[in-house]
Amino acid sequence: MEPDILELESFLPYRLYRLADTVSREFSKIYKDRHGLTRPEWRTLSGLGERGTMTATELGEQSAMHKTKVSRAVAELERRRWLTRMPDENDRRVEHLALTKAGLAAYREMVPLAKAFERELLGRLSEDERAAIVTGVTALERELAEKIW
Repeated sequence: MEPDILELESFLPYRLYRLADTVSREFSKIYKDRHGLTRPEWRTLSGLGERGTMTATELGEQSAMHKTKVSRAVAELERRRWLTRMPDENDRRVEHLALTKAGLAAYREMVPLAKAFERELLGRLSEDERAAIVTGVTALERELAEKIW
C-alpha cells in the first residue's frame, strides 16, 4: 500500500510560509536599497524603534529570530552607531539595547515607507478580502498562542 502524499502546494503551513517569505523579500528591497539592511537588521531596528529599549532575548522573541541572527544584527547596527548597549544594573549578563539618534532617524525614515508598502499590498485586494485576511490571521494567531503542543 502506497502512503498518502502531502501536496505541499495546497498545505496551509507551506503556503503561509511561502507567502510570508515572498512578502518579506519584496519589502526587504526597500530597506536594502535605502540603508543596505538585511532582514534581521531591519527586524532589530524596527523592534527597537517601536518598543524603545529591549534585551536581545526580547528582540528574538518579538521578531521570531534565532539568537545568533539577533546577535549579528545587533553587532552590525552597533557598528553603524545606530544602536547602543547598556549593561543591566542588576545582572551584568544582560544588556539593554536602544537606538541612537542616527538609528532612530533611520527608523523614522522607514516607517512611512513600510506603511506605504502595506497599503499598496493590501490595495491589491478587495475590501472583503482585506477583512478576511485580517480576521483569519488574527484567529490563527489567537488559536496558536493558546495551543500547547
